[in-house]
Amino acid sequence: MRYQFQSQHGQFSWKPKYFPEAIKILIGINAVLFLFDILLSLDFSSKFGLSPRAVLPMLWQPVSYMFIHGNIWHLAINMLILWMFGSELESIWGKNQFIKYYFITGVGSGLVWLLFNLSNSHLILIGASGAIYGILLAYGLIFPNRTVLLYFVIPIKVKWFVLFIGLLALYSSWGSNSNISHLTHLSGMIIGYFYLKSNWKWKKTSFSFRKFILGLKHQWSEKKDQASIDREKTLLRLLNKINQIGYDNLSEKEKSIFQSVNTILSKKNTKN
Repeated sequence: MRYQFQSQHGQFSWKPKYFPEAIKILIGINAVLFLFDILLSLDFSSKFGLSPRAVLPMLWQPVSYMFIHGNIWHLAINMLILWMFGSELESIWGKNQFIKYYFITGVGSGLVWLLFNLSNSHLILIGASGAIYGILLAYGLIFPNRTVLLYFVIPIKVKWFVLFIGLLALYSSWGSNSNISHLTHLSGMIIGYFYLKSNWKWKKTSFSFRKFILGLKHQWSEKKDQASIDREKTLLRLLNKINQIGYDNLSEKEKSIFQSVNTILSKKNTKN
């Protein structure tokens, strides 16, 4: 049986300012499961890795495969990048939104891999790199002009780095016989991109709708205020005329207007 890992990473020199809760939880779960697997020889990969042959009835595999790693370097690199790039994203999004995005990209990329490997029953997918590449994509979209050091030497803006690893994953996913699942990397980035874009588009639409409704309320309020001012002016004008010539000398139309305006203003003052 051949395993496919999800790690082929460059090195980075970004130091996050935070070590938030979701990052601690994810790193902790991955580390504990790896230690149990190694120390107790439990062979978690066969039960919790994603396998076209075993996913039915083991329906937990599209989630559990993200927490299983093949060796210490596989685990360490994934967790390092999760900490370096995910910490600031969680500080911006919050714990719940970050975890939601992590699982959407991780589970989604695993399902894409499964779809393309249904006939390869000998393969097992393990590792968190689908979600990790989704995080790198999100970081590139939010902080495109930040600079990282590739291999601790080459300065490169995040947007070009993300584009580079995306194209590398796309190229490597064609007919690759390595034990690295480039398809999962690429899928994590694509799913992350469409999720974030649709989410931002929805927020923009929601904001525009709320702005439109508030504008209508403001216009209606202005119209009501203007109508009230006009009624008061009409009443004042009629009162001045009554003072000059008397109520009985008003025309029938002016008497009707006076009564209706006076009634409306009396009700308004009563409510106030």
